[in-house]
Amino acid sequence: MKKILLSGLKPTGRPHIGNYFGMMKQMVDMQDEYESFPFIPDYHALTSVQSAEDMQKDIVNVVIDFLAIGLDPEKVNLFKQSDVPQVTELMWIFNCITTMPYLMRAHAFKDAEAKNKDINVGVFSYPILMAADILIQDTDVVPVGKDQRQHVEMARDIAEKFNRIFGETFKLPESKILENVEVIPGTDGQKMSKSYGNTIGLFAEDEEIEKAVMGIPTDSKGVEESKDSEECNIFALHKLFSSEDELGDIKRRYVEGGMGYKESKDILIKNIKNFITPLREKRKEFADNKEFVLEILRKGGGVARQRAEEKMKEVRKKIGVELN
Repeated sequence: MKKILLSGLKPTGRPHIGNYFGMMKQMVDMQDEYESFPFIPDYHALTSVQSAEDMQKDIVNVVIDFLAIGLDPEKVNLFKQSDVPQVTELMWIFNCITTMPYLMRAHAFKDAEAKNKDINVGVFSYPILMAADILIQDTDVVPVGKDQRQHVEMARDIAEKFNRIFGETFKLPESKILENVEVIPGTDGQKMSKSYGNTIGLFAEDEEIEKAVMGIPTDSKGVEESKDSEECNIFALHKLFSSEDELGDIKRRYVEGGMGYKESKDILIKNIKNFITPLREKRKEFADNKEFVLEILRKGGGVARQRAEEKMKEVRKKIGVELN
């Protein structure tokens, strides 16, 4: 039997190339190797998206985005989180065995606290809902970026604690992080994130690509001066979009002198356009077929919900709420 693979993409606006290389591409590349459950964590998105219109639009858009990059609905079970109500039932059970000091270790919570945000309970308990998402499907592998590794570790901790208290029930999932894309750099050198405003949209128009790349900050070194490629935000993105031969040539000309940042940006723009244009055209083929999208979610939701209910029958029996 194939191992179970699960990962989610929140419906919080349009995806960027960091989302693609960090998780989405892996779901496509591994859809033949695993029994895959890509899902749309719409309840997770409620921590920041509180508009019904935006939520509905973004859920449909995420499905279209997945289809455009090559996810095959005949090979995977694509569903949305809210179609599996057993997940929130399991979350409550996990709430009751998880302590507040433990959750206060979560990076997302600490980051929000450091920024003095008015933190809602959803942000605080986010790792527990994510653990329920993962564990209820008997997941073996979770493709994530480096910043999400802690959430998978917390899911393992919660599974181990439940198993210790109530008996062996849950698998211990493993995170799958590709080293070369564990952190996707943004246009400013930080991790690419919508909250930092340093993204390049996965389906960006040519003008958007040009504006984003031309806005990458650089030092003041001239064309003939030697440059350190590893300190250059432009070169960091070249690693994702430029060929090995091209990378080697750019790096050599950086070191020896003879390449200015403007030329480097022009080459990067060309390569990003070559990558994005066919994806953008493919997306247009699916964009007007909402009924097809909804049918994919209905089918995937049915499979995920049935599996979740079977797991919850076992859980309810283990905790003693199912009476004989």
